[in-house]
Amino acid sequence: MDSASAIPFHSLASSVTMFNGLNFSEWREQVQFYLGVMDLDLALLNDKPAAITDSSSADEKSFYKAWERSNRLSLMFMRMNIANNIKSTIPQTESAMEYLTFVEERFRSADKSLAGTLMAELTTMKFDGSRSMQNHIIEMTNIAARLQTLGMKVDDSFLVQFILNSLPPEYGPF
Repeated sequence: MDSASAIPFHSLASSVTMFNGLNFSEWREQVQFYLGVMDLDLALLNDKPAAITDSSSADEKSFYKAWERSNRLSLMFMRMNIANNIKSTIPQTESAMEYLTFVEERFRSADKSLAGTLMAELTTMKFDGSRSMQNHIIEMTNIAARLQTLGMKVDDSFLVQFILNSLPPEYGPF
């Protein structure tokens, strides 16, 4: 990697949400997006190619070299965006896909727990007048958006119904 591409790599890495153990879906989505933008996601999309031999074609050698680079930089990129207290609990692997899979298996339940908490918050939220109606609706919409990043799509008609149900009786005509 030349010095011209080192700055964008670090800059992009620092703009990814730091994985804290509770935000796996958001973190994974950002990591996959940035690695794709940088054209470094080859190791996440393909299994490791067969080792290079004397009889390997130029295409096979080129693919192997590109995969190795993608794998190495993907691992670095992911490790740079994991909180230190979590990073130390994740075993070192030689494969970016294996690393991502291990993190997912280890922290998937935290995502499910967060989704349950957000769903409970969305369904029980009440407008109390302490903030504007607009801010109340925006907050509920943001919760629905966070649920979507966790794989739980809240249909627009349900969201409207949750918002209407969160209003006090004087808003009944709506």
